[in-house]
Amino acid sequence: MDRVRLRGLVAYGRHGADPGERERLQPFDLEVSAEIDLRAAQTSDELSDTIDYAALHGRLVRIVATTSYSLLERLAADLLDAVFEDRRVLRAAVTIAKPGILEGATPSVTLERANPHAKLTQ
Repeated sequence: MDRVRLRGLVAYGRHGADPGERERLQPFDLEVSAEIDLRAAQTSDELSDTIDYAALHGRLVRIVATTSYSLLERLAADLLDAVFEDRRVLRAAVTIAKPGILEGATPSVTLERANPHAKLTQ
């Protein structure tokens, strides 16, 4: 299956379970991978036949900035829902990393799911 990926995305938000973590903006590193049939895009050369990764980037950054959760798992679920708004996406994975909080270690969470709203094409 074909994939569209966004790597190296940094978004700032207020998420964390420890006291004080949600009182200040923190960086979150994101990676998104979406499985989608890209045969139409490879022949048409039209943006409408693929994922507009600039628009997706904007939605993901906005979600990180405008929500506040204790757990990365909850935030990852919201981000996955945003990817699944495009019914052509069959499966997706979202990884969120929280750098610089554990003496050099970087915790991360990855959710990978099938799109429950996927529109199957033949």
